[in-house]
Amino acid sequence: MIDLDYTNLHKINPKHGLSENEPESKNELLPKFIEKVHSHEQGFYTNIDDSKTIQKIQDFAKTTRAKYSSIIILGIGGSALGSKCLIQGLCHLFQNKLKTSSAPNVHIIDNIDPVLINNLEDIIEYSKTLFIVISKSGSTPETITQYLYFRQKTNDKKLNPKNHFVFITDPEKGFLRETAEKDCITIFNIPKNTAGRFSALTAVGLLPALLAEIDINRIISGAKIMRDKFLNENFNENLPFKLAVIQYLLYEKGKNIDVLMPYSQKLTGLSEWYRQLLAESLGKKGKGITPIRALGATDQHSQLQLYNEGPNDKLIIFMEVEKTDTEITIPNPFPEKKELKFLEKNITFNNLMKIEKVAAEISLTKNDRPNITIKVDSLKEETLGESLMMFMGATAFLGELLQVNAFNQPGVEHTKKIIKQSLLK
Repeated sequence: MIDLDYTNLHKINPKHGLSENEPESKNELLPKFIEKVHSHEQGFYTNIDDSKTIQKIQDFAKTTRAKYSSIIILGIGGSALGSKCLIQGLCHLFQNKLKTSSAPNVHIIDNIDPVLINNLEDIIEYSKTLFIVISKSGSTPETITQYLYFRQKTNDKKLNPKNHFVFITDPEKGFLRETAEKDCITIFNIPKNTAGRFSALTAVGLLPALLAEIDINRIISGAKIMRDKFLNENFNENLPFKLAVIQYLLYEKGKNIDVLMPYSQKLTGLSEWYRQLLAESLGKKGKGITPIRALGATDQHSQLQLYNEGPNDKLIIFMEVEKTDTEITIPNPFPEKKELKFLEKNITFNNLMKIEKVAAEISLTKNDRPNITIKVDSLKEETLGESLMMFMGATAFLGELLQVNAFNQPGVEHTKKIIKQSLLK
């Protein structure tokens, strides 16, 4: 279950925060905005009903997973960050698979840095590796060059490409689809009405997750719970709209930077995914909210000074996981040391993390810095599915509030054209 606590906004100077009734000032827009979202005919909230594709993913994983020791995701941007979010959020942090699982290790190669590629080759055995190549267009330069490199390597080793590659791409056209049909490579579709950054709950995110033995049915179940809230015309029930309104009202007061700061190592992938979602969806027509990724408690020592005493142009969005499945007590072998007196109550790392978050919250509020908290009861498949749908829904509503198309990316496409033109010179 996910909840939103924005009471701290009422405790600060109204110039920087919000009165108790201020968020509800946009309440009358909600039915109209839901209609507008429907009019865009985007699939991010309907893809989870595609039982045929979900069954195909499950069938493929069931017959494939045991054949490999490594799964390599080749993609960039939305083609990689969705799976990164799910795998990091639900798997062992150092093994990229479930703790008790014999599933293959999943590695996400979302850059063309030659050092990254070279280092990957040091730890994989090609005969036991499956490459999942993800590109909405089927011609993304970074992803295609990755594919061509690893395809040549498998060719050199006399490996059959249909046993070592899977493509996730456009349902009708593109280089990857043509290659798949020619070489009998398994292919999954990215729905035409779903931009890459909104595709985490399609095969783009769900196939890698299932290959890591994550229960994708539970992810989908959580996403459906939040989808129902997203389409609810009651302001108090519609968590995505409420979040969007808070962000928009504070944007109107000069808070054009949003810092997502989860107090959970496992949610760093979610922060990276959200950073692209917010930036690429809203940065148009001279408008937009600049996203910053932070991590509690780490960034209390690297960013909090700026947030407390620098320009008051930010909304801090804390994420707090209320219950974890791990609890570690901090030992105190030196009770006589005054500097360690704070340990005399046998506190846990769990307690310390919560105290750190509350301390950051109090200091920001005291300095009139707007901050809210998204509370997650526990980090599991359902709540991660809810989180993805909540942020996608909120971003869709923000597009309507800012009067920009949240579902295109002309600035990105322009850069892609320049890259291709430069390579042809």
